Amino acid sequence: MDHKELEEGTTLSLDFTKLAKAVGCGEDILPAVAQDIESGELLIVGYANELALKTALKEKKATFWSTSRNELWIKGLTSGNYLELVETCVNCEQNSILYRVRQVGSGACHTKGADGIARHGCYYRTIHEDGSLTFREGMH
Repeated sequence: MDHKELEEGTTLSLDFTKLAKAVGCGEDILPAVAQDIESGELLIVGYANELALKTALKEKKATFWSTSRNELWIKGLTSGNYLELVETCVNCEQNSILYRVRQVGSGACHTKGADGIARHGCYYRTIHEDGSLTFREGMH
């Protein structure tokens, strides 16, 4: 499936191999979630290693470890759409982190809506019982 259909289409094509691929990057990582501190909306789920967490805390910007590129990824470094770090939380088992962020720029997602502006978050489609996808209201 090409990227346009994957990111903009209405065909469900979940990548159930993602965790195996992430493990294959060779880094010790854990899930890292970015949440809009004002709305509570979940923006991004990624991964962080120790370097990513230390960089996030130092730079005050949500930072991840890109498992596909195998490199540090400060969200917004290329696009200018940063996620300003307000608070960093850890779960009960200390095996995932939550970045509570304030968006700086037009949106957190690398995809753009019909208006050409980055989407607010990455969760802009809904899965229905029949397996079809539809865009959430105002997110096409």
